[in-house]
Amino acid sequence: MFDVECDVLEGLEAYAIKEIQARFGRRCSSITVHPGRVRMVYAGELRSLLRLRSVVAAYLVVTYDVPRPRALLGHQHLTRLLRTLDTVRALERSEQYRTIRLSAAGEDSSVLTRLKETLARHTGLAIAPDEGDLLIRLRRATLNNGWEALVRLSPRPLATREWRVCNWPGSLNATLASVMMRMTQPAATDRVLNLACGSGTLLIERLFLAPARRAIGCDLDQEALQCAQRNLEAAGFAKAARLEQWDAALLPLETGSVDVLCADLPFGQLIGSHRDNEALYPRIITEAARVAAPGARMCLLTHEVRLIERVFAQHASVWTLSTVVRVRTGGMMPRIYLAQRTMAPVP
Repeated sequence: MFDVECDVLEGLEAYAIKEIQARFGRRCSSITVHPGRVRMVYAGELRSLLRLRSVVAAYLVVTYDVPRPRALLGHQHLTRLLRTLDTVRALERSEQYRTIRLSAAGEDSSVLTRLKETLARHTGLAIAPDEGDLLIRLRRATLNNGWEALVRLSPRPLATREWRVCNWPGSLNATLASVMMRMTQPAATDRVLNLACGSGTLLIERLFLAPARRAIGCDLDQEALQCAQRNLEAAGFAKAARLEQWDAALLPLETGSVDVLCADLPFGQLIGSHRDNEALYPRIITEAARVAAPGARMCLLTHEVRLIERVFAQHASVWTLSTVVRVRTGGMMPRIYLAQRTMAPVP
């Protein structure tokens, strides 16, 4: 039995729990939720937790009934902590771990400096000034007066996908993309269209969830499409999807030919402007309604809340808005909008 805590994007806790329960069932118990994190007792193989796609990072938690961190330097507690570090490091190839980081309030104090130097000496890892491969978070225990050590189960956060070999300005957090595509209830028969696909995050995360009858990513920027192609190849989906240099508001597709549409719309900050979006959003929603088959699902992310809700209200005859989720990511609070195409013809 392991005590495990998962970092999640604030607002997506319920979706992370749903994935955890779907994957592990009775192997997970005593699940508790706090903003941005999910805690549970886990009875499975730790390596299986690394397959979670809606979780930012997963940690093995060890609780110490001690009044202050100095006690962790004692032989009994230090030995227990080192065994925990060995357990975590065994989940990956040894060469994946080169640095160690102890993150805690007052981490530059003499006691915690001594502790991280001791851990570095025993593990043979170099101390990292910021993000380390072997990350240990030390904090006061939530249920008693002791202390907790949280050891990340992977050298990098789970949100840092191995397939992302090409970064693009404004690229979507992959865990958020996975949740968005899970909300569309993916099926192998889906004809999927990722509008303004950028580096392909939504498209790739959709294909990890299930195959698709057809998967297309479109963008006007040729460099973005080249970046997306590299990521598709790294993910192993080069043949499962195609990329097109199309205008998302003027698509060369037949009416009613798409089952799932998705987009990380420009917020008007890093990319585009609010004035541009005032013209762009209605065009995209109208064109999406044209190519969407009756009952098609559309999942969008935007920080332009008033604008998108006004556009959906104007298109209420063709799009039924079913779910709105506010999420905290990158210091912002955008919202996910899930809508379904009605049977009505495009006005």
